[in-house]
Amino acid sequence: MNTTNVDDIPNPSPSQLAELPRQMGFVPSVASSPQTLTPTQIDQYNELGYLMPLEGLDQTEARETRAFFDGVLAAFIELGRTSYSINTAHLRFARIYELVQHPRIVDAVADLLGPNVVCWGSHFFCKMPHDGKRVPWHQDSTYWPLSPTKTVTVWLAIDDADSDNANMKFIPRSHLHGLIDYDETQDADTVLNLAVKNPESYGDGEVDDALKAGQFSMHSDLLLHGSEANESDRRRCGLTIRYAAADVTTWYDWHKKGFVVRGENVGGHWANPPVPNH
Repeated sequence: MNTTNVDDIPNPSPSQLAELPRQMGFVPSVASSPQTLTPTQIDQYNELGYLMPLEGLDQTEARETRAFFDGVLAAFIELGRTSYSINTAHLRFARIYELVQHPRIVDAVADLLGPNVVCWGSHFFCKMPHDGKRVPWHQDSTYWPLSPTKTVTVWLAIDDADSDNANMKFIPRSHLHGLIDYDETQDADTVLNLAVKNPESYGDGEVDDALKAGQFSMHSDLLLHGSEANESDRRRCGLTIRYAAADVTTWYDWHKKGFVVRGENVGGHWANPPVPNH
């Protein structure tokens, strides 16, 4: 039985995060014998901060996952929640707890993070047609009480994502700057409340993360990324899955979110919550 109440795990404020002894610098992959990725891909991840597209779910798996999400989204909307509110999905739904262990995904992640890997986060980012909300340029690690920054985000496409329906965008090489200064924003049309100005000054020109349903990308927790509002008639949903090397430390009870998907629970830090019962 799952005793982890994910809604009781707090999200620390920027001031609380600033007080933590976090190590905020990119940790490159040192895989000498990658099992799935090529040495060229390892070098690209280290140099640019991302890899895409990668093959994840086959057509049947992608179709079944989309159908599952359709049902979850309908239930959340009926409860008065938004399409962005389906977070920590691996601790809410047994199907997602299993999905984040998918061999084709974890094999690629392990080539970047090493043999001991935990999944500690999963969040459906769903832009409904004409929803009008953009995701400002940001680094994932800004929001997280984790150290060191050895977390890889997988963005698994539930729907086809392209420039027409506001795919995610990256700023290559921005992950090499450590933690980048940001401003708080209260704009009603943004999903997040922290934004980095002049993102292009921290790396190369922006790159579209265009993916077909079932494909995935991987990016460093320090890479600047964001997306425009979806002005199309098509939905754009992706499942972000957060993986970390098992020797990463957390605060504010975030260790309760993580379970081992490959290798060992080094140091015994992560709580290893069991599969949800629904």
